[in-house]
Amino acid sequence: MSAHVPVTDPPGAPPFATRAGVRRAVSAAVAAPSVHNTQPWRFRRVDDATMELYADLDRLLIVTDPMGRGLGISCGAALFNLRLALRMTGHDARVTALPDPGERPDLLATVRAVPGEPPEAGERLLYEMIPHRRTNRFPFDGQPLPRDVFVKLVHAAHAERATLVPVTGRAARRVLDMVGAAEDTLAADESYRAELARWTGSGVRSDGVPEHAFGPRPVRGAPPLRDFAPGAARPDADFEREPRLAALFTRQDGPRDWLRAGQALQRVLLTATAHGVAASLFSQPLDLRAPQHRGDRPGPFGHVQMLARFGYGPAVAEVPRRPVSEVVDLREARRG
Repeated sequence: MSAHVPVTDPPGAPPFATRAGVRRAVSAAVAAPSVHNTQPWRFRRVDDATMELYADLDRLLIVTDPMGRGLGISCGAALFNLRLALRMTGHDARVTALPDPGERPDLLATVRAVPGEPPEAGERLLYEMIPHRRTNRFPFDGQPLPRDVFVKLVHAAHAERATLVPVTGRAARRVLDMVGAAEDTLAADESYRAELARWTGSGVRSDGVPEHAFGPRPVRGAPPLRDFAPGAARPDADFEREPRLAALFTRQDGPRDWLRAGQALQRVLLTATAHGVAASLFSQPLDLRAPQHRGDRPGPFGHVQMLARFGYGPAVAEVPRRPVSEVVDLREARRG
């Protein structure tokens, strides 16, 4: 499903006044990446200018993501795409995160469109990248990212009040060893394997990770990408010797920060796509982080929310997306 539906409403028209307007915005939102491609989001139109974003708790990964951190990051990525779609209509997005955590903890954000300036060229470019962004679990060629490109990724994270830090040298090796150890621990857990199996495979479905997106199994186990078919026969391949890694941090570590991390991550990934840079993500050590350690003293950059690998790799096919009709309540929108 393409994230791009032409903007045909009159300039300045409320973006959610018609079914077409709602569909255009939500189509962009649901093209965001999500943990295991669970797509754990729902949307509700409140009025012509207001949309609510909800967590779909039926899609929470109980074993991998019991606290909902990955779900929050996934929904944050969808929120960023929704904001971009609003900018294409000449509106700014006024976002209220977790407006009613006591009564409606699944309501992650209220997004109100207000009249703004026409979209800038950079915003248009990011919006155009939405349907082209992929998670790439295939070997990269080992070519380093130009410094100016990585600086753009850092600035993208900073624009969303997050911090992207390169991980190099011995630190990179320690991180990869930590990810590999976490991957081994998870793969040995029967409940984890069962949960993984529910979200992977070759059957016809509109969510989950299909076999074509697994990628080959790295020879000698480096880099330790998530194995979506533990123990199963799968092609192997040589990957780059020194993966280009980065860590994404937020100052705090709670539901609002997870939403912020998701928005920052998506801005970084779209910026990378605009510069021909591929990316894959690591979260295995974070999946194993016990809830009682969430209050641990953070490092100088705050709390790590995602580890990423950047580089130049082959083109990869898209993964399925749920249709808009499954994730949005259109009952109040006028036909258009």
